[in-house]
Amino acid sequence: MSDNTFGKLFRVTTWGESHGPAIGCVVDGCPPLIPLTEADLQGFLDQRRPGQSKYTTQRNEPDQVQILSGVMQDEDGLQKTTGTPISLMIQNTDQRSKDYGEIKSQYRPGHADFTYDAKYGIRDYRGGGRSSARETASRVAAGGVARKVIPGIEIRGALVQMGPHKINRDNWDWNEVHNNPFFCPDKEAAAFFAEYLDGIRKDGSSVGAVLEVVAQNVPVGLGAPLYGKLDQDIASAIMSINAVKGVEIGNGFEAAALTGEDNADEMRIGPDGHPVFLSNQAGGVLGGISSGAPLVVRFAVKPTSSILTPRRSISKQGDEVEVRTKGRHDPCVGIRAVPVGEAMVACVLADHLLRHRGQVG
Repeated sequence: MSDNTFGKLFRVTTWGESHGPAIGCVVDGCPPLIPLTEADLQGFLDQRRPGQSKYTTQRNEPDQVQILSGVMQDEDGLQKTTGTPISLMIQNTDQRSKDYGEIKSQYRPGHADFTYDAKYGIRDYRGGGRSSARETASRVAAGGVARKVIPGIEIRGALVQMGPHKINRDNWDWNEVHNNPFFCPDKEAAAFFAEYLDGIRKDGSSVGAVLEVVAQNVPVGLGAPLYGKLDQDIASAIMSINAVKGVEIGNGFEAAALTGEDNADEMRIGPDGHPVFLSNQAGGVLGGISSGAPLVVRFAVKPTSSILTPRRSISKQGDEVEVRTKGRHDPCVGIRAVPVGEAMVACVLADHLLRHRGQVG
């Protein structure tokens, strides 16, 4: 299987399977002499970690990250990067492969089972193997390294829609994001989501979500006008996340309903002599290059395909079957996608920052 690596100068290769002994990644291209410890990464993994509330899968993984290479202590006892590949490992400690025994030869509707088997002739039925959302823990670890490469850039994510229900943006409060299990910036919406998702969970069903990631203090000039557009690479990185079905930058699809006057981000000179945008319909990217305005990315995550409700499908042998997926699954997998989206934006920004350094005098 190819294509396990993304990025050009800041490159991340993930490895491992959902029910294997461990998962992890190798980060190549990180500059030397950057302070980096496991504690710098663990906080982000703790946000993504399963089993923290009744609204996520009850798989109990501590997700403790280990740095295996690429760092050493300097003369002052500080652990810093060496510029060599950084290998990160997260052990799997709570696999229950027997939960998947009944569907060993059945294709779960909405999953990669059929296409994976058709392409490779073999599939890991134990939770999906490489196609499992478990792989995203490696991305979050890599994103922690990326954030060390882009100090000063603040990246925050939030859940802005669950099923058909949207937040009230007038209630947006970043301080609320970590006060509820949904990464929701609207306190009132979070209370509604709790009751709504509880019903979905008890029914053995699932629901989708829309997430928003905002990066502030992004310098002007990241990206290139043609095949290295910043928004192009962000869209590709976000679409690579399991279960993501759509990505938009700034206004996204809503821009099609606007006039040119409404969509244009007018400019003036600020008190400090620097340009100021009077709006941010473009989401911080113009012509594929960062404008200095906040980078705004939204993405849609489909409902978890593993549900208890029987769904019609077929088996590898060609039999028509009904599939009922047991095991421990998220009723809304979009909740834990918030730190994953943040991580992918961080990795793209780190990559483009290093690429930008090679393009300026």
